[in-house]
Amino acid sequence: MQFFSCEALNFLKELKENNSKEWFLNNKDRYERLILNPSKLFVNEMGEHLLALDPHIKAIPKVNGSLFRIYRDIRLSKDKRPMKSRIGIIFYRGTKRLQSSSFYIHFSPDEFLVASGIRGFCKDNLEGYREFIKDEKNAKELSLIFEELKSKGFSFPEPKYKRYPRGFSKDSPYANLSLYASMFAYKKLDTKEICSNDLESKLFDIYSQLLPIYDWVYKMSLSVDIDPKNAKSISLS
Repeated sequence: MQFFSCEALNFLKELKENNSKEWFLNNKDRYERLILNPSKLFVNEMGEHLLALDPHIKAIPKVNGSLFRIYRDIRLSKDKRPMKSRIGIIFYRGTKRLQSSSFYIHFSPDEFLVASGIRGFCKDNLEGYREFIKDEKNAKELSLIFEELKSKGFSFPEPKYKRYPRGFSKDSPYANLSLYASMFAYKKLDTKEICSNDLESKLFDIYSQLLPIYDWVYKMSLSVDIDPKNAKSISLS
């Protein structure tokens, strides 16, 4: 089944080149026809498939559910472009949408990324992650997942920190894992794949391969009690 047409990518390219509220309002019907409505349909259909991987996964076909707002939050940003020209969709397990283990995609005319995990830890999740990997069993399991997924062509983010946090040293087993500020694996596809007729099956196959990191991050998150005021992380999309 085709959810997104290649016309959707052309729309996003035009939006990037004409990034203003005025242009967007004049083309809002195209946004709804090419992006918003197909995204809702995709969430419903893909969500049904993902129940086979996680019967508790959340697939919510609305903005601030599985869909992201098209308007950017520019209050604290140097980038004052009002609209997003990259579309993100998230399926997650937990109560904190961006701080729960998830299956995620984003696409634009320039990039199509498929990922699983948490793409930016908030303060509490970062602290919880570091405590979790102090248990060598958990750290070893994550290290093996790294090796397995990398052998299948997946990538991981680069470590953010250069200095080991308290409780870790260069001599600690798996100490390099403490330098991360997020934990997810991803793969980039050809952008035209978003327009394919078998998008669901392709993504299901990728997410099936990513299930070990999804499950590991979910187990880690169970040990963390996130204070709502600390729940902010990077904007994913």
